[in-house]
Amino acid sequence: MAKINSADSRTRSSVSIFIVVGLCCFFYILGAWQKSGFGKGDSIAVEITKQTDCSVLANLNFETHHTGEAGVIDDQSKAEVFKSCGARYIDYTPCQDQRRAMTFPRQNMIYRERHCPPEEEKLHCLIPAPKGYVTPFPWPKSRDYVPYANAPYKSLTVEKAVQNWIQYEGNVFRFPGGGTQFPQGADAYIDQLASVIPIQNGTVRTALDTGCGVASWGAYLLKRNVIAMSFAPRDSHEAQVQFALERGVPAVIGVLGTIKLSYPSRAFDMAHCSRCLIPWGANDGMYMMEVDRVLRPGGYWVLSGPPINWKNNYQAWQRTKEDLEEEQRKIEEIAKLLCWEKTHEKGEIAIWRKSLNADSCHGKQDDSHANMCESTSADDVWYKKMEACITPYPDVKSGDEVSGGEVKPFPERLNAIPPRIASGSVPGVFVDTYLDDNKLWRKHVKAYKKINKIIDSGRYRNIMDMNAGLGSFAAALESPKLWVMNVVPTISEKNTLGVIYERGLIGIYHDWCEAFSTYPRTYDLIHANGVFSLYKNKCKAEDILLEMDRILRPEGAVIFRDDVDVLIKVKKIAGGIRWNTKMVDHEDGPLVPEKILVAVKQYWVVGGDNSTSSE
Repeated sequence: MAKINSADSRTRSSVSIFIVVGLCCFFYILGAWQKSGFGKGDSIAVEITKQTDCSVLANLNFETHHTGEAGVIDDQSKAEVFKSCGARYIDYTPCQDQRRAMTFPRQNMIYRERHCPPEEEKLHCLIPAPKGYVTPFPWPKSRDYVPYANAPYKSLTVEKAVQNWIQYEGNVFRFPGGGTQFPQGADAYIDQLASVIPIQNGTVRTALDTGCGVASWGAYLLKRNVIAMSFAPRDSHEAQVQFALERGVPAVIGVLGTIKLSYPSRAFDMAHCSRCLIPWGANDGMYMMEVDRVLRPGGYWVLSGPPINWKNNYQAWQRTKEDLEEEQRKIEEIAKLLCWEKTHEKGEIAIWRKSLNADSCHGKQDDSHANMCESTSADDVWYKKMEACITPYPDVKSGDEVSGGEVKPFPERLNAIPPRIASGSVPGVFVDTYLDDNKLWRKHVKAYKKINKIIDSGRYRNIMDMNAGLGSFAAALESPKLWVMNVVPTISEKNTLGVIYERGLIGIYHDWCEAFSTYPRTYDLIHANGVFSLYKNKCKAEDILLEMDRILRPEGAVIFRDDVDVLIKVKKIAGGIRWNTKMVDHEDGPLVPEKILVAVKQYWVVGGDNSTSSE
């Protein structure tokens, strides 16, 4: 059992410091790891911080972009200082706010979908961390232990006590790896799936877990080199998704309701529902059809729990035989309509496989009942209504060809030419474009690691790329120590999220004029490449920065890459939200107008103005 004594729980995990080396100034977070897994800043680091003045970099040159008085920035106005929002907002999720949710209809989970506050109701304050907040344990220990102070909710420990989900021990939560349908542990459950699904050889890399709970399925898949996008609604079980992210497992707040999932078509190699309580047979099979849209041809759908094996379980599930039999009949009927073949059913687990292409469906499908979606809308999903229609397969030339193109096994898949690029289906992106982008981001990431030497040390587990492009930043960082949430803004000129999934990475569509579907303090490092240029005149820069602050952990880091004029404005606002910032030249030298701004969020908790730099 992991124990954290009360003195340690009040210490910081690290101290953010700036160090000057030659002409380059960069930040370094010093962690002296203790037995509990938490660090404690030492006096040497504090002394270096006091002695080091990094307010201006010696090699930062503005002359090429500012005429008149060379090197002078004429901005004497003071930055707005943002106050704390207060203790009631420590876990505020703006677009999934509980009070606002209850004003919407409950039919089809509408009230659990995204409902963002209007402009006049947006908070312009800083979301505080709870008292006693500490940096999570490093992976893989974080998979099994979460500090109680970071997510102080015990309801799941009571409600799921017999299902081996989560246990409260001292001042930590322990996650034994169990679940409602796998009380013997996720590893044993995954072994069962792996006897049918090619999980071990890299064929299956991306997975979707609907109604994920605390994401133990996704947590234990990671050691098999499978990365799952897990989601669950913000509901009466407090903090399911928050627990997942505290554990270092990819997850977002989400629900299958009336709006399409924020993922592209043909994204996932496997989709999973373990007693996720989704009414798969309802609404003319609309939810299964949405899973079919995001499932790759040849991909697998796993359903465990009701109604599978209902004859032996109806009493335990406290449902009638007739009800469960009808539910399974509907699921089987819709699966046939989608041309999914059931490859396995044993105990309470059933597995279907999606056909490789439309040609292999002939004779299996009742065409008279197959309502086909418009082929042009498969990836147009942001706030678009889900429909009870079947997403058509891309055309193939032969019956054994994988519709949309075959991907390589992972990790070869990471840098192979993605089928969407090879086929020319992303306008303006060619094979040479892709190869050059990979090369460029390897160079950029190499420069980042010189600026921040602990990027791949394990200190940063949950990383977000706010404007992911082709996913090359994440590909250059690829490591079992970390994972990247690749965000493709809805206003991007090119829709590249399908390419990102074909590389074996995960991501989501999002509009940065709104809050992201996650809890506060869930990312360790955020990368913002061209985000503020992209959203110029679309929404306020301070709103985007406040949202970044909400989802960034105390003492987490941000790397901005943008035009110098844009970054000067960002730097000014960042000063008002308790971030330490530093401007760094482009790796190709001071004459390049694009610069890098690095930032570290100060440590402070509800009810106090304490920060790393002052302790």
